[in-house]
Amino acid sequence: MTFLKALLLVLLLGVLGATAFVYFGLFDIAADHPHSALVFDLMETTRVRAIAAHATAVTVPPLDDPSLLPMGAEHYAAMCTECHLAPGMEDSEIRAGLYPQPPKLSDYPHPDAAQLFWVIKHGLKMSGMPAWGPTHDDTMIWAMVVFVQKLPTLTPSQYQALVGPSNVGAPAHHGSENHADTETTPTATHTDHP
Repeated sequence: MTFLKALLLVLLLGVLGATAFVYFGLFDIAADHPHSALVFDLMETTRVRAIAAHATAVTVPPLDDPSLLPMGAEHYAAMCTECHLAPGMEDSEIRAGLYPQPPKLSDYPHPDAAQLFWVIKHGLKMSGMPAWGPTHDDTMIWAMVVFVQKLPTLTPSQYQALVGPSNVGAPAHHGSENHADTETTPTATHTDHP
């Protein structure tokens, strides 16, 4: 019985300590103060595992339609370069101030199309990565997936040729436009996890 009382006391103190930690604002949420290595590793592992788990519900359609690459390039140039940059682009003020800093997507390959789709569609909490699903249909998101997968192989001049000179490093708003051409672009099956 004494062991049970001690266990309950430890649990109660843990709950009270966690409540006080949150209530008194003891966790530093400033974007200009990095997490400790332990917190960073925990968050990174959580992010990687959550994306992998949720992406299992995504069915990747055929992505060999040649119209997808320029369509994705146009939207990447308009919506993504401020944070994820482009080949030959210098760091932006927005990206420099974000923590965690968004990856420069042209620096490494992205082989898993389902995971890319899930991240682009749903975004990532507490990272600055928006969910593009509410304003873009699945076809447009798949076009962005195709482009992001191609991005690490592009030189600055190849990138510029794809996006056009007026779009290079110039973000614009791409709100609720309907970009679907359902007869010529892929469809995907996607089921959200609760």
